[in-house]
Formats: sequence, C-alpha cells, structure tokens
Amino acid sequence: MPNESAVTWVHVFEEDTADGQVFRPVDADIPLSRRPRERFELRPDGSAVLLSAGGDDRYVPNSARWTEEGGELVVRDANDNVRFRIVEQSADRLLVRRT
Repeated sequence: MPNESAVTWVHVFEEDTADGQVFRPVDADIPLSRRPRERFELRPDGSAVLLSAGGDDRYVPNSARWTEEGGELVVRDANDNVRFRIVEQSADRLLVRRT
C-alpha cells in the first residue's frame, strides 16, 4: 500500500530487468536522461495520476486509480484498463510489470 502521503515515482530504465521496470521516488538520485522519464503518483485514497511526456516534453497528467489485488497493486487508467502491476515495493523502489 502506498505511503500516507502521495509519492511521485520515476522510471529509472537503466535499472530495468527481465522481472520488470524499476521506479524510484522523484527525490532519489536519478541520472539525467535525454528522453523524458515516465512518472506516476500514487495517493493514499486510491487515486493516481499517470504523467506522460507531451509533444513539448512537458508532463501531461491523466487520472487513474489503484487497488490491491492478490498482493499486487494494480493501476488502472480512467477507462478501467490495467496499465501496470506493482509486484514488489519498498520505500525507495518499485518493480512494475506491464500488462
């Protein structure tokens, strides 16, 4: 379950493995990247915001929500499509699998 306050998570693709994609908190020591890094925010009330790069590389927010299902956090977009599953979590790292 997410922290008691909202946390923005950033995709650190350099750390991805065959098991999934790695996300770190926005305030972590994340290397600079030429391409915008995917981000999302999980809120304690079950809501979420998916942040994707727009045409000018500014982040565009999209509403989402998360639920706990079978020991994983499942994030769904506004159309109820499963976007990804968080299969491992700690205070400084999430392991995400795309569906």
